Amino acid sequence: MESSVLAFATDLLDEGSDLFFGSLTDRAGVGGLTLASVYHQARDVFPHNPRRVVGYLEPGAAYFRPDPARWHGLRLRPAPAEAIGDGDPFAEAALQAGRRGMKLHAWTVFLHNDRLGFQHPDCSPANAFGDRALTELCPAAPDVRAYVRTLVAEHARYGVDAIRAESLHFHGLRHGFHHERYFEPLGPVAEALLGLCFCGHCRSRAAALGVPAEEVRRAVREEIRRALTDEHAAERPPALDTLAGGALAAYIDAAAATVTSLAEEAAAVATEHGMRLTFMDGDGPGKGRLSGIDLPALAKAVHGIETLGYAPTPEQVREKVAAFALYGVDPSALAVILRPMSQDCEGAANLAAKIRVLDELGVPEVEFYNYGLMRLSSMDRIGAALRG
Repeated sequence: MESSVLAFATDLLDEGSDLFFGSLTDRAGVGGLTLASVYHQARDVFPHNPRRVVGYLEPGAAYFRPDPARWHGLRLRPAPAEAIGDGDPFAEAALQAGRRGMKLHAWTVFLHNDRLGFQHPDCSPANAFGDRALTELCPAAPDVRAYVRTLVAEHARYGVDAIRAESLHFHGLRHGFHHERYFEPLGPVAEALLGLCFCGHCRSRAAALGVPAEEVRRAVREEIRRALTDEHAAERPPALDTLAGGALAAYIDAAAATVTSLAEEAAAVATEHGMRLTFMDGDGPGKGRLSGIDLPALAKAVHGIETLGYAPTPEQVREKVAAFALYGVDPSALAVILRPMSQDCEGAANLAAKIRVLDELGVPEVEFYNYGLMRLSSMDRIGAALRG
């Protein structure tokens, strides 16, 4: 089974190559590094960082040096993080990983990008009232799709083995923005409807599939207005599949087709450049319908699916992974992320048992989250578990 640790480029920059890679090989004993190449905004606590305890990650920043020629003429372009200065931590990681015989994966957040969303509102999703979700990009927008394809191709010059594609789909209303406020409870249905995209590109794609997109948008607006006006509306929610005479379900299916086609295009670019692309499904099977995640279709479109195995017991990890078979995804097509921290693991034996479960199920890749966010004792726990 292949193993890797997810990390930020700032971990490498703050610690230096020798200490950083020494921890990966000598403490964790993994054979790979999964380094964030584009990441969303965050504020984190770093238990063993020599330069900071609390640090910020810039919104939608790139941690590699984009090739200007490749991005010429494109509206959406990755912006290098200020933290990397004039350097290229991804190039350094590729060099050091190669010297140590380690595989390098690119952990890439594609569509959850505050920076590009605020710079190009027309490329962000629009709800039924036309309000833009500026913290993300819409997978139906042509400029966004060109950005995704080009971003995949950029990684090839670093000798990347696989791209871990995070956020290559739609997001719901509560996906996350600092100081979000919801003082009047709307209920899960209204919140779900507020997270659907009705931008011109999405409506056109749905209409091309025979879906009455305008009729769906009107019905969605009416239901949201009902929830905003009537404080008891959440007690009498309609079934999503009955809205607009059942056409809402077809509209959601059209959104899933948009996501699948974009993932297929991204995977084709990866293949062309000798890389793999795995689609990160953080919520797990059966939970991503409103995000446009159609697991059976995606499993055929990309090189693999990556999911979170966050759970305190090996039995729960087994249940999470086994559930994918119900959606036509064989465990041999999965990569699973485990957390070695104390909130998930009571010790090395617990983590080793989870790894054995994955091995028994035929999962070929395990990754551990997250280098900078865990104690060094958790890194040691990974090494002990892998040796066990």
